[in-house]
Amino acid sequence: MYGNHTVPVKDTPGITFVVQAGGKGTRLGGVPKGLIRLGNDRAIDRLLRLAEERRWPAWIVANVPEPYAELDAPIAADVVPGRGAPGGVVTALSVARTEWVLTVGCDMPFVTQEAIDALLAERAPEVDVVCFQRGGRLEPLLGLYRRSLLTAFAARLEAQPSLQSLIRGARCRVLEPDDPSVLDSLNTPEDLQRARASIR
Repeated sequence: MYGNHTVPVKDTPGITFVVQAGGKGTRLGGVPKGLIRLGNDRAIDRLLRLAEERRWPAWIVANVPEPYAELDAPIAADVVPGRGAPGGVVTALSVARTEWVLTVGCDMPFVTQEAIDALLAERAPEVDVVCFQRGGRLEPLLGLYRRSLLTAFAARLEAQPSLQSLIRGARCRVLEPDDPSVLDSLNTPEDLQRARASIR
């Protein structure tokens, strides 16, 4: 269990939750980003708690699994190494056994159930990807992907596309977040300082 949250927020079947833990945190002292401590929690604890509250199966995508071995979630290495975020999404789709896969970066500690609900609400037969944008830029690492995209996405990895260009070839629905801070990530010491100040 992660923290004291034992009552599920909602049972929403058909979702697999995948944390992308590829960031090395080289600008943050070399600590794997998911293990950066924020208040009483590590970043990845905060994210896995979201899945636990929904009773969703959760995975971690990490090419170096040892730092995350103690966590109560299976770990998968990239099916095609060296492809960054697009490769991580393809790996997430490959391990899931549900129709939809929700991915989130391990360094995005401010994701909320409300933001997840906004993504889930846009599922439709004519939609394959739901993600947010901020300042006109797609932010698809926090995104909802239909598992049937696996074959098409995997076929494009050889060309080393960005994740943004990969999803532009899919039927994508783009949202503006009510609270843009849910998309904040830990990339610099300044980011980390702001995050710790806000979580106290």
